[in-house]
Amino acid sequence: MKRCLIVDNSDVVRKVASAILTGIGYEVIEASNGKDGYELARSTMPDAILLDWQVSELPAHEFIIKLRMQTSGTRPYLVYMTSEYVHSDITRALTAGADSCLMKPFDRASMEDRFRMPRAAA
Repeated sequence: MKRCLIVDNSDVVRKVASAILTGIGYEVIEASNGKDGYELARSTMPDAILLDWQVSELPAHEFIIKLRMQTSGTRPYLVYMTSEYVHSDITRALTAGADSCLMKPFDRASMEDRFRMPRAAA
């Protein structure tokens, strides 16, 4: 079973995303801030990560850069999500190493589209 880490300050967003991802076959782990999320990612190296752009304690941009600098050989599929369409933020996230972007509020179809296996294994 593939594992996905959801990193978002909002309990509601994590709960909804978790239900969707569990429904398409992921085991889900969660973190409520960037620092805890990064530590979980580093220690468990999930197959996929859903990361909020406005996450607290470790900015998403830094999270992505630090994660991509890991030399473990594993490169999780990373989707960052944002509630504001700011082209420079999207470019910054993708340049840092995000694989895709998801706009909030998201719906089931858009979430499933980004995480449907086996694409997330790429």
